[in-house]
Amino acid sequence: MAAHIGRRLRKGAATTAVAAAAVAALSASQAPGATVDDQGRQSTGDATSAPDTAADDSATGNSPYYTDLPPLNSPNPSPSAGSGDAGDQRAGEAGIPATVLDAYKQAEATLREKKPGCNLPWQLLAAIGKVESGQARGGRVTADGTTVTPILGPQLDGNGFALIRDTDNGAYDGNRMYDQAVGPMQFIPSTWDWAGRDGNGDGRKDPNNIYDAALAAGHYLCRFDWDLSQQGDLRKAILSYNNSTDYLNTVLSWLEFYRRGTHEIPDGTGALPVDRSDDTARPGVTPSAPGTTPPARPGKPSGSRPSPSPAAPGIGGSPSTPPVTPPPATPPTPTDTVHHLEDAGTGTLTAMAGHTFAERVSTRAETEAGKAVAKVRIRFTLVGDTDTTFTGGETVATVTTDASGVAVAPALQAGERTGAFAVQAAVVGRSVKGVPYKATVTARAADALALAGEKEPTCVAGGEFAEPVQVKATYRGEAAGKVAVTATLVTSADDPAENDKGPYFKDADGKAVRSLTGLRTDADGQLTLPKLYADDTAGTFLLRLTTAGGATLDVKLTVEPAAAPSPEPDPSTDPAPSTDPSTEPSTEPSETPAS
Repeated sequence: MAAHIGRRLRKGAATTAVAAAAVAALSASQAPGATVDDQGRQSTGDATSAPDTAADDSATGNSPYYTDLPPLNSPNPSPSAGSGDAGDQRAGEAGIPATVLDAYKQAEATLREKKPGCNLPWQLLAAIGKVESGQARGGRVTADGTTVTPILGPQLDGNGFALIRDTDNGAYDGNRMYDQAVGPMQFIPSTWDWAGRDGNGDGRKDPNNIYDAALAAGHYLCRFDWDLSQQGDLRKAILSYNNSTDYLNTVLSWLEFYRRGTHEIPDGTGALPVDRSDDTARPGVTPSAPGTTPPARPGKPSGSRPSPSPAAPGIGGSPSTPPVTPPPATPPTPTDTVHHLEDAGTGTLTAMAGHTFAERVSTRAETEAGKAVAKVRIRFTLVGDTDTTFTGGETVATVTTDASGVAVAPALQAGERTGAFAVQAAVVGRSVKGVPYKATVTARAADALALAGEKEPTCVAGGEFAEPVQVKATYRGEAAGKVAVTATLVTSADDPAENDKGPYFKDADGKAVRSLTGLRTDADGQLTLPKLYADDTAGTFLLRLTTAGGATLDVKLTVEPAAAPSPEPDPSTDPAPSTDPSTEPSTEPSETPAS
């Protein structure tokens, strides 16, 4: 034990400087004392204070993590390091197992496409993976990225850890009483239920697969439109994963270390971390490592609770055995007290395709007596045939109720699919009746159309209009992009029937058509119509453009009569050619008298 403590003290003294330097390097671009508000904007204040969140309002449930810090040597192995044990150990600490490294880089590439504004670096996933599971226990994974044995954190039973009762009926962690963090990125089941992703394309979302877990971690860190290239958003994202300032600084130290360079090592050869944040959580008990069953507390068989023993009477003058005091009952959590959910005044949920919903879903958690319950996780899930998402691109969002018992979901971003769908609110970790909210996405619309340019289109009968008709659609003064437009050559301003003469369009077969549907403005609200042609009828005609939302524009088209052809000369009316020689021009050379 003394040797163990001495090793930790020496290691701590040597590596504290690494953490301090890493945090300083990552914070160099920050203003002194800068921190961020709830939207990730910088402000002045205590930059190291962690947000006040419930333990189960994080990816890991604030489970224990590894506190080992990066080595002082370079991340890249030196040729002079030798092949001895010391050199191999340094390479193992600095290197990342091949499959694990590939999963991080694939997740970064996917997020670069799906959420380019997040700017997620794979090194951040590597830093979190190192702190959470020692890179999947040194890269002990199968060819498809699944851990050889499950990686489980201690059960979150409130004894030295957070108290999170079972939310998955043991489906992920095998524990039907309490939750445990699962897999190489250590998601608690209730978070994985909505954050899980299929990263290796096998059709499953497995928290024990490094490809699935890395992609899920990337999406989790990129929610709320966080930009991880900004120091404030980076800190908020890491703290949302595990709400601890020490955790933040440990992850930042590994992030800086990996950014300086790293290298690939074979699977299964990574160095196993040693020190954990819960080393002193239960005095006298060796903390469980991920992948093992948490040890029983002293004096108790594993997985059982002691029952009180009756006092035995003294025999032969021996003192009686003192009674065993039963352990105090675990106090109920806020979640345990929730009886039902109520709508907290949500307005009508309607938005145009591509627009943000003005209203946000608001739900209140209450006891049976109607009293508000704070610090309860409410899960909002989009249900139905819709491509609408919450801000950040997720279809599920979990929000903790405030002091008034209210949880407000992130804003809804309407997709292109129109129609009705539902937002279902439910309590995480408790089976109570949820609250459904009906929402509707309407078609994109414009309330105004304007002709681009001041010159009215004109052509000659039988010809074609030289310039195409161009219009711009707007909605409430802003460009109305992707709005459907119908164009019809109408009979007159008072008669919307399709005209049977005058200007026309051509279909794919070159036939004349006088009505077009399926036209759509571009992202800037601009629309250029196909070329117009004119038949032999001269006059003034109307092209009517209409959109969803009621915008209408009549464009006057002028067809001028074709010019009359010049008559051919009539030979019978031409005068006969003259035969008078005197009128013929002389072809003889002129003679000039001599001087």
